[in-house]
Amino acid sequence: MAEEKMIGRKPDIRGLSLDEIKSIIDSKGEKTFRANQVFHWVQAGVVQDWPEMTNIGRAVRGIVAEKTFLKPLELVNERVSRDGTRKYLWRLSDENMVESVLLHHEGDITKTRYTACLSTQVGCPMGCGFCATGKLGFKRNLSAGEIVGQVLDITAYRRREDPGFKVGNIVYMGMGEPLLNLPAVLKSIKILNHKAGQNIGMRRITVSTCGLVPQIDELADERLDIALAVSLHAPTNELRNKIMPVNKKYPLEELIKACRSYIEKTGRRVTFEYALIKDFNGSPLEARQLSQLLQGIKANVNVIPVNTIKGQEISRPDEKEIKSFVKMLKELGVNAVLREEKGSDIEAACGQLAAAMR
Repeated sequence: MAEEKMIGRKPDIRGLSLDEIKSIIDSKGEKTFRANQVFHWVQAGVVQDWPEMTNIGRAVRGIVAEKTFLKPLELVNERVSRDGTRKYLWRLSDENMVESVLLHHEGDITKTRYTACLSTQVGCPMGCGFCATGKLGFKRNLSAGEIVGQVLDITAYRRREDPGFKVGNIVYMGMGEPLLNLPAVLKSIKILNHKAGQNIGMRRITVSTCGLVPQIDELADERLDIALAVSLHAPTNELRNKIMPVNKKYPLEELIKACRSYIEKTGRRVTFEYALIKDFNGSPLEARQLSQLLQGIKANVNVIPVNTIKGQEISRPDEKEIKSFVKMLKELGVNAVLREEKGSDIEAACGQLAAAMR
């Protein structure tokens, strides 16, 4: 419980595992099944206050209220894109703010799926040249409860209109570098995956990184059945150094070695994200270099035309250039796809999150 966010001396119950809640209940001589009920109410029932746990008596509610706190994130603003993407601006208990994004994938009414894009830090220390979050600098890591809370509070708000709403997929691709906050990220994954809670399958969870080699190795050793997404964005050290400072510490040779090791240990593919920038990384030469870099790796490449952010000098290629680059990659044997853009009109797309009222 030591790593969980505290208010006063109490931990956030939304960031506690079932075993941690059992420890609290057992310490007061209550029956263990009460802990199961509490965990279910908090995680699956997305309750916003203790009295909402209607089948749990005051005595048990009093025990958990004495030892933990239950406080939703404060919704400051919600914006809805023309494509249905929703962006949520949350105020945390210390007045810092972060953003989450909810994507929906249309099918018929029985097949609509929702993906929640979660933040893991307030700001980000990595300084990638195409990312609005990086321009904020770094303030602090989020707790497991604050990460889980984004899913729970999105769910609580959406269920007011759609009682059957459920997040089906999680991507740790919001504000911050997830692998710099790995303990809280891992704990949140296990809580969100728990069958008595949100029950989000491991194969429906993706963790993104800009390329922190030691933490990729550490994540691989967890042997979780999740997906890893690596922000690559350039096929050579010379180019990558210009937009991603992390590359000077962990150059491509070390990063690709870590990715090969991750695949070997987990049996899962790695997805490489490639932000396509006009007159920078989308020529036939870069396509060939990328295919050579990834040769023999069981991987996908998501090509993402770079999104505009304020004060940014780089720009998006035109549609002809974008399609031509993807075509070149496919012809070279790269499993490349052009990622569908969602939410750019509300600054909710890749690289646009800045925790600001807009």
